[in-house]
Amino acid sequence: MIVLSREDVAALLPPQTAIEVVAAAMEAVSRGEAELPLRSIVDVGGPNKMGIMPGRMRSPPCHGIKLVSLYPGNVAAGYSSHQGAVVLFEPEHGTAIALMDGGPLTARRTAAASAVATRALARADAAVLAMIGAGEQARYHLDALMTVRPIRELRIASRTEKSALAYARHARDRYPDLAVTLAGTDAEAALRGADIVCTVTNSPVPVLRGEWIAPGTHLNVVGASIPSKREIDDAAVLAARVFVDYRPSTFAQAGEIVDMIAAGRIGREHVVAEIGEVLGGTSPGRRDDGEITLYRSLGIAAQDLACAHHCWAGARVAGRGVEAPL
Repeated sequence: MIVLSREDVAALLPPQTAIEVVAAAMEAVSRGEAELPLRSIVDVGGPNKMGIMPGRMRSPPCHGIKLVSLYPGNVAAGYSSHQGAVVLFEPEHGTAIALMDGGPLTARRTAAASAVATRALARADAAVLAMIGAGEQARYHLDALMTVRPIRELRIASRTEKSALAYARHARDRYPDLAVTLAGTDAEAALRGADIVCTVTNSPVPVLRGEWIAPGTHLNVVGASIPSKREIDDAAVLAARVFVDYRPSTFAQAGEIVDMIAAGRIGREHVVAEIGEVLGGTSPGRRDDGEITLYRSLGIAAQDLACAHHCWAGARVAGRGVEAPL
């Protein structure tokens, strides 16, 4: 068994590679080539949770599990809010072949999934990005989205000035030609004129309202991963054509979709398609430049397993990681 550190995962899964790996995984999921039990959540004290995400992929052939701790208070202490591990098994004998740091893998595959959806759904000329939230995921999302659209301007809205300033410095250092605008806590101002919007917050209540969204915008709604949280209001859902990563998890865990179906405001048919169906050509994506498209990301084990398998295979070639006796 190979043990891969945070540094190993980062080296083996750069943004462009992660995007292609996740795109292939999402197509496989929508073809029915994966078994994905719903994520289960364990309360581990206070606001902290542990997520348990098992799954099996037929291509690449593997199965495994991700264990992830969700600790919102970590950010203030200088740690990522997502800590965890992925264990990968081979299918012939069920042997554990890799153990790797789940934190960077989760961050990279989440941003890659948004980039996959943006590449499939956003207008080809989309160049102004609004980021609602300025934490770790905002940084990974910027790297991923810069690879799929000609982003020339970044607008930042955040709950705290400190995080917004730190993110702005990071963006300017990393992309000197990128225009960076701080909108403070005013998400509406950040959205004004934006072509692509990402919500990457830990907010339990909406930070984005439908009345702020201009025609032609593409939204990546990422931050809320349990049904008791939602980053967008009903009007945003009603205004958009909604695409998802995996219908079963959406109807069980996407707070705004769960709430609106329960209230009779929408039916399940309001979810147009899984993003893998768009990629595979069985469902249309954006139909014209005036549509509002919304990708509701929850994150699924298939993304983790595909990325973990890629890291395992790359580590064997590159000689990275530590061999652990079985």
